[in-house]
Amino acid sequence: MLLETLKLLFTRDLNKLRSEIEQYQDEANIWKTDGNIANSAGNLCLHLVGNLNTYIGKEISGTDYVRDRASEFSLKNIPRTELLSKIAETARVVNEALGKLDESTLADEFPVLVFDKKTSTEYMLVHLATHLAYHLGQVNYHRRLTDK
Repeated sequence: MLLETLKLLFTRDLNKLRSEIEQYQDEANIWKTDGNIANSAGNLCLHLVGNLNTYIGKEISGTDYVRDRASEFSLKNIPRTELLSKIAETARVVNEALGKLDESTLADEFPVLVFDKKTSTEYMLVHLATHLAYHLGQVNYHRRLTDK
């Protein structure tokens, strides 16, 4: 039951991230920062892609993804089409990885230490879903503030 819920939530929110990036009228505004807004929507998008490909793709599905977290926040002006492609590929990887799990594996220890103590796979997946939703809200707000 939880796995199906997580699949639906990740799919919904990655589709919404795609929609948010598509809705920018001026593509340059995807990368805009202003005052106390330190992270652009583009950088938040790269961060979400990196996060999900690392903790779901690599650690659960065994992909060869190599994360460069610093670049997620330092790269600029990547074309919208490339961001959309990264989102689509991430959605595919997440769905495939979750499809490899069954409910009994959710209680297993997550393969890497991410926080100050070990967590279950279930905890980590719920954390990743809420992390995605948190930054998705930031992207939405960023778009409405900067793309006027």
